Amino acid sequence: MTRKLAWSDVTPKPLWLNRRQLIAGTAALAATPALGRIEAAASRYSTDAAPNTLEEITGYNNFYEFGTGKEDPARYAGGLTIDPWAVQIDGMVERPGSYDLADVVKGQPLEERIYRFRCVEAWSMVVPWIGFQLSGLLERVGVQPGAKFVAFETLLRPEEMPGQSSPFIEWPYREGLRLDEAMHPLTILATGLYGEAMPRQNGAPIRLVVPWKYGFKSIKSIVRISLVDRMPPTTWNMLQPQEYGFYANVNPKVDHPRWSQASERRVGAGIFAGREDTLMFNGYEAEVASLYSGQDLAVDY
Repeated sequence: MTRKLAWSDVTPKPLWLNRRQLIAGTAALAATPALGRIEAAASRYSTDAAPNTLEEITGYNNFYEFGTGKEDPARYAGGLTIDPWAVQIDGMVERPGSYDLADVVKGQPLEERIYRFRCVEAWSMVVPWIGFQLSGLLERVGVQPGAKFVAFETLLRPEEMPGQSSPFIEWPYREGLRLDEAMHPLTILATGLYGEAMPRQNGAPIRLVVPWKYGFKSIKSIVRISLVDRMPPTTWNMLQPQEYGFYANVNPKVDHPRWSQASERRVGAGIFAGREDTLMFNGYEAEVASLYSGQDLAVDY
């Protein structure tokens, strides 16, 4: 059995002595020292669009581990145990192990990122996440030269996640990114939103956020991160490969087989608001289009 590691095992002593001042478990952002580490809200990566309300963000989302209804996560996620929490980091890394959440976050510069969020179901939000770049964690554990992809897994705990009793999905929920996507500065691990700890229904205590991809790529309640040399299996791609590709980049020119992706409904906009045009890469084309140079995005959908 792999023993649980602390950053003290791999980091010089002066850098880990104050680890208890950092985020831990359910107090991920509640501790004053941690809040003090959040950088200015006006991140250069943030959109200037007005965020949705906390009520909209926490009350309307997909988290099938708690049911298929948009209100189910808020209704049923309250009993999820998130302290203690550990993340297994393995595969093609120099320092594999089971890391306590406080050690995962230790030393990473927390920042508010106000990101557009586009669901594959053609609704959208703007969310003020609190998190840090995934690249910082990957650099710290040491990515081996042969690694090409990053695979993620969600917690498997059917006694607390009633949706996992459904045979519709092969649990645990899995997702993945190409390594260059994972290392891009827009890709973050989020531990909170609106300056508070991440609500359970939104993926507490730690989740992925990849703003230029459809929302199902931003896997919630992560317990495993693996560096691998082959494209990993991902849940929706395994379930319906003709509808949900591995890349899942927001692309208004490539429709879902059952609906158009050319426009979106902004949650909270009101019943008289019109639909908005969907932007290529969800509005992050200038930052990420170069990742896909030479690819046919109608094929690599």
